[in-house]
Amino acid sequence: MSMAHDHEQTIPRHAIAAAGILVATALALTTLVKVGVLNREAVPEVVRAEANVAPLVVRQLTFADRADGAVVVRDFATGETVRVLIDGVPGNGFVRGVMRGMARERRIRGVGMEAPISLTLWKNGALSLTDKATGRSVELGSFGPDNRAAFAALLPGGGA
Repeated sequence: MSMAHDHEQTIPRHAIAAAGILVATALALTTLVKVGVLNREAVPEVVRAEANVAPLVVRQLTFADRADGAVVVRDFATGETVRVLIDGVPGNGFVRGVMRGMARERRIRGVGMEAPISLTLWKNGALSLTDKATGRSVELGSFGPDNRAAFAALLPGGGA
């Protein structure tokens, strides 16, 4: 009785070659970006600076937790309460979530919540949140119109 032993490759050679080409291309492109031959993706701050897009409205805000779990948003310059973000109210969850991320970044870096965070409406319609204490910036238009509107409402006049 003869037992046949099959050495046939189960993965087609062209699939292996295609995978190898894909990996080599990814490595080559990464190297070209690292050494400066290819540009990185657009950085909004840089694009705005190059296009001379000026801020239309800037509001310096502070965020503080309240004992009942609400977050109090205040205008840094005037101390005025801009809004109290209560959990469960539509739009508040997104703002609270973004601010938790900013607060976590500050805790990691050993920065308190006293310094303001800038909410900026740009002349081109972009809306950004910038924490100069950590260098973190969030482009709020990236999260859809409802979430953008939740932050725009913190600007004087609702960020019309």
